[in-house]
Amino acid sequence: MPGGRLTQQERQQIALGLADGLAYAEIARGLDRPTSTITREVMRNGGPTAYRSDLAHRATEQRAHRRKQAAPRAADAVPRHPGRDSEAVGEFEEVFTTVIMASGMPKMMARVLACLTLTDSGSLTASELVQRLEVSPASVSKAVTFLDEQGFVRRERDERRRERYVVDDDVWYQSMMVSARSMNQVVATARQGVSVLGRDTPAAARLENVARFLDFVSESMSRAAGQARDILHTKPEPRPDEDAEDPGTATPHA
Repeated sequence: MPGGRLTQQERQQIALGLADGLAYAEIARGLDRPTSTITREVMRNGGPTAYRSDLAHRATEQRAHRRKQAAPRAADAVPRHPGRDSEAVGEFEEVFTTVIMASGMPKMMARVLACLTLTDSGSLTASELVQRLEVSPASVSKAVTFLDEQGFVRRERDERRRERYVVDDDVWYQSMMVSARSMNQVVATARQGVSVLGRDTPAAARLENVARFLDFVSESMSRAAGQARDILHTKPEPRPDEDAEDPGTATPHA
């Protein structure tokens, strides 16, 4: 099976496969590449609806150039992903960020959320985020404010009185509750509009249907999140392929 970076011709084949509606696995078979390679390539370059082979190839060359130009890590620097393949984790972080963006979250907010989620501590200070993401303090501050309002992060003070931003086990539940409350506000406003427009008008009927739909979705989301909340606090069971590993020699999982 071929290794190394994807060629420009392979990226053109990926773009053609996406245009034909092929699954990642089918595109991968045609190129004799792992499905994970195709998935990572597409998701880090705009997703299946926005992927362009020329832009993807140029972006990859630019990333490779930046790595070559980057200053060597100081001997006493703390590794960002200890015990793991830093390049693989970095690539996954890009993919994870792109997937979060595809759900509608702005890029900087998605980068901060992904960075926090992929740390073992689930907690970083503003200066640590600035250093890891190589962005300005103002960008981090704006992103954290947005994420805090949406329930994706919470703030706390550490022993040095520094503010830390935390993604803990309950954050995803809390963010869903924020989303459900936001839907409820749309429901209430839509029903106000029904009265304003007159119940017998087509516009009012449309608003009432919107209100009924979102009311049902919000209630279902809240109920399902409450029922599944314990999953966020449960240690995952080992996968079958992990059971055979010797605990003393098993490698860390990213």
